[in-house]
Amino acid sequence: MAAAQGKMEELKKRILYTIFMLCVFRVASQIPTPGVNRTALMAFFEGHKGGIFGMLSTFSGGALERFSVVALGIMPYISSSIIFSLLTATFPRLAEIQKEPDGYKKINKWTRYLTVVLCIIQGTGLSTQLQGANSPGGTPVVLNPGMLFVVVSVITLTAGTMFVMWLGEQITERGIGNGISLIIFAGIAAGIPTGTFNTIRLFRNGQLSGFTLLLVGLVIFATFWIIIYIERAFRKVPIQYAKKVIHNRVYGGQSTHLPIKINIAGVIPPIFAYSLLAFPLTIGNFVPDGNPIKPYIQTIINSLSPGQVLYNVVFVGMIIFFAYFYVPIQFKTEDISENLKKNGGFIPGIRPGSKTKEFFDFIVNRLTLAGATYVALICVLPTMLSTKANIPFYFGGTSLLILVGVAIDTMEKIQSFMISQRYDTAYKARGKHSGAKRF
Repeated sequence: MAAAQGKMEELKKRILYTIFMLCVFRVASQIPTPGVNRTALMAFFEGHKGGIFGMLSTFSGGALERFSVVALGIMPYISSSIIFSLLTATFPRLAEIQKEPDGYKKINKWTRYLTVVLCIIQGTGLSTQLQGANSPGGTPVVLNPGMLFVVVSVITLTAGTMFVMWLGEQITERGIGNGISLIIFAGIAAGIPTGTFNTIRLFRNGQLSGFTLLLVGLVIFATFWIIIYIERAFRKVPIQYAKKVIHNRVYGGQSTHLPIKINIAGVIPPIFAYSLLAFPLTIGNFVPDGNPIKPYIQTIINSLSPGQVLYNVVFVGMIIFFAYFYVPIQFKTEDISENLKKNGGFIPGIRPGSKTKEFFDFIVNRLTLAGATYVALICVLPTMLSTKANIPFYFGGTSLLILVGVAIDTMEKIQSFMISQRYDTAYKARGKHSGAKRF
């Protein structure tokens, strides 16, 4: 009983520590970078919500719109992690380094170095662009433009991203759940009260009917239910282990299954697709009106704006493409088939080795198509409702996927912690009972 109570106290401390660290992140997102007119900056970002700035601002909890010290958020670290994942799958030498005893530490160290480089590049580009930016009323965003402002901003933003990365590592080590995912979750969830308040304000002002408000609630409920259902669904592949006789004892022979998620790639495909589609929108917004190429760029911007038919078609196609590109990196069928063969496992009716790999490839390809289609529909539906049906849906499908996915993962971590506590208590109680009976 004392051991169980101690485990519960440890769980409470971990949860409180996680909440405290997330509060520290939210406080840091309110601290502005020196030399910026916050009122003019927020007015400037109101007209640039369609570009990549909108996605970065959503993931950082609005820190980018305030140009706070953590304006870049954790996205540079995520980008560098994805880059190294792709490089590891492409270059065999990096794959060999990763399999070494200290290989993970080396890759993690290089990932941090690349994060600093990305922060410097993004911070330089962002601060340089803001120097020539004005609010719709003509007020300059930067109070004192110049090289000093760029240097101070780059140093501040880089230090802020590294601080957020440190917060995520501390949450993972001393808290509960994945710290990086929880920080993104906190940034997205911070916009829920504002979105709810704006919806209620529209209803009170008569700009939103009761039927539309009810429809918004039903769509949100249905979207969350579908995401939860699909994210927890998986395909069971039966696995049979052969019996082995070692020193007159029989080992193995049990039957189990290998679960394969429907959405193996997660939210990586829509993030890649959104970033590539938002890039021309973001660059085009900075082209001055007097430039000769401005009309052509404006045509591209209008065609690739969220809610347009071309945008939806290209967006869905890119999600499916990146899903098929990223899934083989996450789920390596060759390694899984080799591990099963070494451990004496096999799929009933399938020969071990290359045939097992072909069977896994067949299943993964079918699941990838189903998962990519589901992700594409979830990402496109909120945009279509906001533009075509004039329904105030303040969160994109990518944000909803992250919210639900992180919440499910955190709940599973808490359940695993409680189950391990029960096993520890049961084993200790059994040991005491066996010892008393033995003596």
